[in-house]
Amino acid sequence: MIRPIFLLLVLSILSNTAFAQQTDTEKDKNNLIQFSGLVITNMDGNMVPVPYASIFLPNKKRGTYADYRGFFTIVVEKGDVIRFNCIGFAPVTKTVPDTLSESRYSIVQIMAQDTLTLPEAVIFPWPSREHFKIEFLKMDVTPELQRIAAKNLANEYLAEARQNPDMVPYGGRESANFYLRQQAREYVYIGQTPPMNIFSPLAWAQFFKAWKDGDFKKK
Repeated sequence: MIRPIFLLLVLSILSNTAFAQQTDTEKDKNNLIQFSGLVITNMDGNMVPVPYASIFLPNKKRGTYADYRGFFTIVVEKGDVIRFNCIGFAPVTKTVPDTLSESRYSIVQIMAQDTLTLPEAVIFPWPSREHFKIEFLKMDVTPELQRIAAKNLANEYLAEARQNPDMVPYGGRESANFYLRQQAREYVYIGQTPPMNIFSPLAWAQFFKAWKDGDFKKK
């Protein structure tokens, strides 16, 4: 037979444990903050949004990104460190105040444009395309450059390049478009693990097509 004193002791321990767990849960809940705001910059004297800027919590390895209007929102905790990044702008680091009494916190974050050093540009003083063509044809080109130019303009090379576009290096616009597509793909999976292509039907279809076309054969 269980003694009444022992039963009261067990009930007291269970009650204290439940109360402690409830207190910790309420404490964690009160520590959460809905952090929202706008990311803007100064352009020609006007404040304009910075679209798709990343908002990252380096200590927790998660984050989000602003929309095309510069608006963002994310759940954080008091005292969290927030880092704002965007290509062409200097990164900014902010800390969520730990003295907040409300569960919402909003800011307007201003980002300064970062200075980029471009390679030297040479401006030639030719007044028209005809003069440029004459001067260009008169330029003294080294034998090595002549050999490379002759190879790139050979009929065999041009025919092969038309059949295999991948052998032609990307131009400036193509490289910029490829980089922007890669960046947009990373934004989609911010804060989560990207899917593996091994489970993608499209990737398997491309693999079988390349196999049938003989792309994996030794040349």
